[in-house]
Amino acid sequence: MNFLMTLSVRILIFPILLFTCASSFSQSKIQQKVPDKTRILFLLDASGSMLEQWERPNQTRWSVAKSILTKLVDSLGQNSKLELALRVYGHRSPQEIKNCKDTWLEVPFKARSHTLIIQKLAEIRPKGVTPITYSLEQAANDFPTSSGYRNIVILITDGIESCGGDLCAMSVAMQKKGVFLRPYIIGLGLRTEKSLECAGKYIDADTPGKFNDVLNEAIETSFAKTTVSVEILDANNQPTETNVNVSFLNSLTGVPMYDFVHYRDRMGNPDTVQIDPVVDYDLMVNTIPPVIKPNVALAIGKHNVLTIPAPQGNVVVRQEGRRDTNLQVLIRQKGKSELIHTQRSNETVRYLTGSYEIETLTLPRRIFPIEIQPNKTETILLPSPGVVNFNTTSTGYGSLYEIKPDGTQTWVCNLNDLKHEFTLSLLPGQYKIVFRVKQTTGSKYTAFKKFTVKSGVTSMLNVFN
Repeated sequence: MNFLMTLSVRILIFPILLFTCASSFSQSKIQQKVPDKTRILFLLDASGSMLEQWERPNQTRWSVAKSILTKLVDSLGQNSKLELALRVYGHRSPQEIKNCKDTWLEVPFKARSHTLIIQKLAEIRPKGVTPITYSLEQAANDFPTSSGYRNIVILITDGIESCGGDLCAMSVAMQKKGVFLRPYIIGLGLRTEKSLECAGKYIDADTPGKFNDVLNEAIETSFAKTTVSVEILDANNQPTETNVNVSFLNSLTGVPMYDFVHYRDRMGNPDTVQIDPVVDYDLMVNTIPPVIKPNVALAIGKHNVLTIPAPQGNVVVRQEGRRDTNLQVLIRQKGKSELIHTQRSNETVRYLTGSYEIETLTLPRRIFPIEIQPNKTETILLPSPGVVNFNTTSTGYGSLYEIKPDGTQTWVCNLNDLKHEFTLSLLPGQYKIVFRVKQTTGSKYTAFKKFTVKSGVTSMLNVFN
């Protein structure tokens, strides 16, 4: 097994999707699409170990990689929507020097660069170490900044990092920055390094012929037109839900690659969108709360229909006598502390079906358990508040409590350092104020007073009279 491991060539393909929006001639229409043009940077290992024999006498890993890459570059030269470049590492310093910055952009992106790449491949002789991580980091700067291109890095290496760099961490970090997306990992001639799977998808090629097929398949995948339509299912598993934001997330980084507001035509059919097939996606329907379908498997070069259940119902909160939207309520799923939404009064909001708790930001707060049914509206109706004008003679410290029917009390709010005259809007009920003026010299000077608040009624309360 160790012998086979030393006879490996691994290829990592790092795609970069530069997301573009093509503007039409109308301000109201902007079309999201995959860029028409592609840049491919070949990042080639020319370390000393590439001269080791592979599969048969007089055939080295270098000769196989160089031969197949030369043919591939030559076949791509006539593609007018493709630009090529070549970066090489491990070819300028001998192994004993251990130059971990031995990487060079040999052929930058330019017109007809395929001819120069073929010439350079013929000139280069392997000799040094394998600074994969550093080379990959430098490769990110090799792409021109102009938009409208998909940027792809194809890394060809005969081994893992030899300079202490963490390729997997670098890959993930750069993908999160939108530089590299999920890569392919193609192993040539061995049971490859499983440790590299954290940087992308592993595909094994155990012969030069298989390597050639897999590499060409990866290139073809990069250009395959892949389309998707999303069917958002209701409670009856019918695709009737729509007009909600749908996100395609990079499954490794969680970074959104596409965001579409879902659309169904007059016949009830979802429309078709094109997405880049080189990325693995999680599909997120941004309902409240969101629904996620992880690791969506796409048929590359074909039309895909993705289904995801997301039945919804409506919630509206109203307060008698008030038409404004100043009152806010907090929405949580039953049994969970996480806040999923803040909703205004008189606003109708859709939620996934299920059990919820609604907390009103009134004085005092109220919590209502509700069960949201598909395509039905649950209405919470609050009574109109009463208004109480308080007079505490002077500033001080205190609290307001609600008196329950059984005589117990529940804290409502603190009344510290307010002006001696202040006003509160309170829901109807029984209350008690407990207050001590700041200038007093003992707890015994604390006053308390019970009072009643009636819906829509304004009253005056003198705490010390």
